[in-house]
Amino acid sequence: MKELKVGDQAPKLDLNNHRGERVSLEELKGKRVLLSFYPVAFTPV
Repeated sequence: MKELKVGDQAPKLDLNNHRGERVSLEELKGKRVLLSFYPVAFTPV
């Protein structure tokens, strides 16, 4: 995946939310969204 800059269009993503439900960015179009990625074990990257 290439690095995105502010204002770039986000790639199509389907991810699980904090409740384990599948959500796509398309479903959230027009809403403010914050994506936060971290290692599963919260270990340093």
